Amino acid sequence: MSHNLLAGKQGIIFGALDEKSLAWKVAEQVHAEGGKVVLTNAPVALRFGEIDKLGEKINAPIIPADATSEEELENLFNGATEHFGGKIDFVLHSIGMSVNVRKKRDYTNLNYEWMKKTLDVSAISFHKVMQTAWKLDALNDWASIVALTYIAAQRVFPDYSEMAESKALLESFARSFGYHLAKAKKVRVNTISQSPTVTTAGSGVKGFGDFFSYADTMSPLGNATGDQCASFCVAMFSDLTKMVTMQNLFHDGGFSSMGINPEIIDPG
Repeated sequence: MSHNLLAGKQGIIFGALDEKSLAWKVAEQVHAEGGKVVLTNAPVALRFGEIDKLGEKINAPIIPADATSEEELENLFNGATEHFGGKIDFVLHSIGMSVNVRKKRDYTNLNYEWMKKTLDVSAISFHKVMQTAWKLDALNDWASIVALTYIAAQRVFPDYSEMAESKALLESFARSFGYHLAKAKKVRVNTISQSPTVTTAGSGVKGFGDFFSYADTMSPLGNATGDQCASFCVAMFSDLTKMVTMQNLFHDGGFSSMGINPEIIDPG
């Protein structure tokens, strides 16, 4: 059921690849709630994904942009504001990539050049997105920026490798840049720490099935689904959350507050 929570609002969604993508689900729900969207992803991802299908479904243009490139981000924001005929009300950063994880390099034997790429794509790109929007004065007052993160920023998940440090940096950028954007434009910046979710990228992490099942059992409400994450993002983009900023918000069925669940010890 739509409540038109985003009627009159317009924004950019980074990271939609296919129907499993969290960004894809967010774009669909934003559209359902009356919001207008510009979709973007790196050119290489656009070649392998199905984003054209999503663009047609929600009547959203697709502007390719490598989020690590300041020049391409400027083209993106200029193109989006030109398309909308006005400034941006919301941004979703749903970007993450580790070459070390892809190539199954152990955390104690990382390739540091690959690590730099991981940090640039998965975290520093978030700062670049916000800095570009700042420089171009592309955001409306009370706009909302959300980045998706994971609890590995605070806890050890050995197979998540240096993506854990990337998420910790991402969350720090939300707090630090969130201060400046709030003071200048009343813009709020938050991160959403989502349960393990079956996505094309997430499923590639070693042992994903095991820690998905573990988190689902440990969490009193179970794992939050991708559709539920999209609903939370819509709430964060809406005017219902205008005073929430610089927060890391756990959307994980209670996992982050649990010490132990008896079902883990005695499943019977």
